[in-house]
Amino acid sequence: PSAHYVERSPLAEPNIRMSAVSCSSVRATVAPKAVAKRDVAKAAKAAKSVSLAAPAFAAASLAGPAFAATEALSQTADGVGVAVGGAAAVAAVGGLLIATDPNKRREDMKSSAGGDEAKSVADYFNSTGFERWNKIYGETDDVNKVQLDIRVGHQQTVDKVLDWTAGMDMNGVTVCDAGCGTGSLAIPLALRGASIAASDISSAMVGEAEQRYNAEVAAGKKAPAVAPKFEAIGLEECSGKYNMVTCIDVMIHYPTDRVNGMISHLASLSDDKLIISFAPKTLAYSILKRVGELFPGPSKATRAYLHAEEDVEAALNAAGFKVTRREMTATQFYFSRLLECERA
Repeated sequence: PSAHYVERSPLAEPNIRMSAVSCSSVRATVAPKAVAKRDVAKAAKAAKSVSLAAPAFAAASLAGPAFAATEALSQTADGVGVAVGGAAAVAAVGGLLIATDPNKRREDMKSSAGGDEAKSVADYFNSTGFERWNKIYGETDDVNKVQLDIRVGHQQTVDKVLDWTAGMDMNGVTVCDAGCGTGSLAIPLALRGASIAASDISSAMVGEAEQRYNAEVAAGKKAPAVAPKFEAIGLEECSGKYNMVTCIDVMIHYPTDRVNGMISHLASLSDDKLIISFAPKTLAYSILKRVGELFPGPSKATRAYLHAEEDVEAALNAAGFKVTRREMTATQFYFSRLLECERA
């Protein structure tokens, strides 16, 4: 997701990711409801403070599948806890964040890739990003607490999609998984009989996905009638017509204006169903994200973009789709809104 989509991949993904920042006694206060630790609705009612590891802030700016950007806080998952509690500080924190340039990181990354934002994402997920996210989306124990939390969050999102489709006979169903990452969703759907077109802007990611699929079949899993196709292309290069199109933990890597075009393109590929996830734009997440941008660290991760749910839904409606089901996945360091849509 994956996410990673290289257009994606963090949180998870995608595929987000204070690199070696030493903090001994950093304290920041934010309104309790500014931290959606488990569920957005519950968070709004929370009355007591919650503790977040320092990486949660830095992670947001370093990009990953859904707000999981925190992963990037490299190996600082065991860093100093940041107390989150106290509404009075919101204004002060907000003022500090606004005083910084929110576009500088994005422009710097685009510049390093010749002005091409998609290429900067691909470059990241074909190098250090692949190494990091391949571990997160794998089964190795060589991950820190933040990375493990992101792995759990991403898998929860994938499991929700699998649960939504559990009652469907997937044999012969055509599925385009755009931004497939290492195949966390594409592979189980293929093993249930679906005809899969899995793609990712990162050749390293999609190559890993294909290897994982082949390993599953070699281990005795039943292969589908039509072997899945794994291809290293960007989301906007996907073509064809499918019964279902999925795009998990990818949109966090792109600004709203581009995401609207992505949604329109994905919708044009689907005859029936469209399932997407994105990092929701709320006051709480926006503040955490901006705090993270103050500590970008040396990791060349992509920038994280949050998207207002109403904007995403409006783009879906304009493309002829209506939301029929929605879920929210929220762990300590991973936040992702999942929408299931059908043609109106």
